[in-house]
Amino acid sequence: MKGKRLEDRSFGVLAHPTSLAGPFESGDLGPSARRFVDFLASAGVGWWQVLPLGPAGHGGSPYSSTSVFAGSANLVSLESLRDDGLLDPSDPALAPTHGARNADLVKGLARREEALKRAFQRARSRADVTSRLDDHAKQNGHWLDDYALFAALKRAHGGEPYFSWPEPIRRRDPAALEAFRRSHADEVALERFIQLRFTQDLDALVAYARDKKVSLMGDAPIYVAHDSADVWAHPELFQLDDKGEPSHVAGVPPDAFSDQGQLWGNPLYAWGHLQRTGFSFWIARIGRLFEAFDAVRLDHFIGFSRYWAVPRSAKTAKEGAFHEVPGKALFEALFRALGPVQLIAEDLGVVTDQVRALRDHFRLPGMSILQFSFSPGAHAEGSRAHRFAKHSVVYTGTHDNDTSAGWFASPPDNASSGALAQYAAERRFALEYLDLPGDATAERFAHAMLVAALRSHVNTAVVPVQDVLGLGRDARMNRPGIADGNWSFRLTEGELSTDLAHRLRHQVELSGRGPTPR
Repeated sequence: MKGKRLEDRSFGVLAHPTSLAGPFESGDLGPSARRFVDFLASAGVGWWQVLPLGPAGHGGSPYSSTSVFAGSANLVSLESLRDDGLLDPSDPALAPTHGARNADLVKGLARREEALKRAFQRARSRADVTSRLDDHAKQNGHWLDDYALFAALKRAHGGEPYFSWPEPIRRRDPAALEAFRRSHADEVALERFIQLRFTQDLDALVAYARDKKVSLMGDAPIYVAHDSADVWAHPELFQLDDKGEPSHVAGVPPDAFSDQGQLWGNPLYAWGHLQRTGFSFWIARIGRLFEAFDAVRLDHFIGFSRYWAVPRSAKTAKEGAFHEVPGKALFEALFRALGPVQLIAEDLGVVTDQVRALRDHFRLPGMSILQFSFSPGAHAEGSRAHRFAKHSVVYTGTHDNDTSAGWFASPPDNASSGALAQYAAERRFALEYLDLPGDATAERFAHAMLVAALRSHVNTAVVPVQDVLGLGRDARMNRPGIADGNWSFRLTEGELSTDLAHRLRHQVELSGRGPTPR
């Protein structure tokens, strides 16, 4: 990779491709993404951070994917299919819809999948496409064979999770799998085609962004979904019983996001087996990400030091317990295999000395969140913005936080009396710390947070696009612990204006984070 370095003073914007404005139900990796890159470049922004790009799970969550290697069909560009002669310009899939504030991920995925079926039928007669399909399959066979079969099986079984499939298929009986491959050869080939198109769109976007001096930052969830090609194809990598069910599941203990903890439900890794196999699964997984990204955020970095195991029957995550992880051996193997790749440790939550030691041993930048820095009192001095580690990444907030304007405008919904008092104290301190008047508007507060991140001494600053625009709570991307109603935030046409780019560039350059610092 020849992109930016995290130790340099730089600025990034966080936005998932589905959140981009465009003619369809959600954004993708095509022209809408290139227009976003153009905005970033004109604003002097050096990093574009995205959420995971895999096939989204329940509720559209990119953190619960059916594969850690595959790409989402919902991100494949319909315009690129047209431009490559695989869709007619009059194809109904190309009929625009008027963009709303909320993306319709379900309807958008249905539109793209139907279009991809029609494109695949045309592609089969094209020697150039079939050649690329063969090359892509050879280069990615270590995951693509299993994923294409899994995805075709899932369609054939009406989207049901793999652990409800007939026993021979669920347990990967060779004869049963071969029979399905023969009887559903076209469906398996379609899945390979979808992955080729995703890869081509992502590669083209990376090249376009790099030409504009914008580097892409990816995101790696620590866990995989139970209903995934990864667990189905490699159950030995996970803590499963004889029926393929996890005895314990992943989560986190009570924290700032939830007093009940978070019960994620993902299967846990069989870390002993992973270590005995040289962590080959993790090397392949992270290596795949660095085919496109110049840096990757490791979600829930705490889980590389120890993990919270919750009994499968538990009602809340409070019933869990910690277990150790061979994190040092893992990262030694990763860097030995992949070289000096740029990893960011999402070290939020209950951070122990062991977590800090693991992060610092490998000189990984952690994350510093402005929204978490306003607890008043001398006891919280160490969490202030002026105490943030220079070798970290400062955020106003993440995809899991309320927007800055939303946080400032009103307390969290259904907050207890104690939480309301804490919120009021933090809000007063934030006004004082940012030197804002008591009657400051939410939009002015969001701008002050943006400027504080830009002017901090931390090497890399990243701000969600919602905070760049000063949007309120209705623009929030995710509410941890709430399964539905997330991931649908979307920009509207014209919000990322030329005037906004000029104003943002002025602040970026003034803070010494742009291509031409003042």
